[in-house]
Amino acid sequence: MNLIILDRDGVINYDSEQFIKSPDEWRPIPGSLEAIALLNRWGWRVVVASNQSGVGRGLFDMDTLNAIHDKMTKNLALVGGRLDAIFFCPHPADSPCGCRKPKPGMLIEISERFNVDLAGVPVVGDSLRDLQAAEAVGGLPCLVLTGKGTKTREDPQLPPQTVVFNDLAAVAAHFAA
Repeated sequence: MNLIILDRDGVINYDSEQFIKSPDEWRPIPGSLEAIALLNRWGWRVVVASNQSGVGRGLFDMDTLNAIHDKMTKNLALVGGRLDAIFFCPHPADSPCGCRKPKPGMLIEISERFNVDLAGVPVVGDSLRDLQAAEAVGGLPCLVLTGKGTKTREDPQLPPQTVVFNDLAAVAAHFAA
């Protein structure tokens, strides 16, 4: 099975320092939805793994998060794409949970649910914590330069095996070939 794991904010959609708190604030990065559809056509299972601490901080509730994800999946369907699953950590940044990236808990759960070893599985993100979570499970850290990616590329803690792409469309073109 070809599996790819994507962060949401800054990878699929524009990010915000104030969080994406409503469906109206969710706006896809140009080419990102088409990139997911391309991966689907090439037989990839596409899963989202996203920290959503706004829930734990009380900035928005689960109904709102579900509405944001509903907008994302409906927009994706309009271009012929789909997500096989959406995983998220709702806990605030100071939580001792094991699912908040850079901890590997969310990725381990994906591994268990899909019954797949994550060794070499592409994990795409725009922040250091996404790449560190990938590294922790033996995945292939893939940095996109959208969102926080340009700043992240300069971080001295960047995992050495990180592959850098301009955006999700470049990731899809690379792996769908």
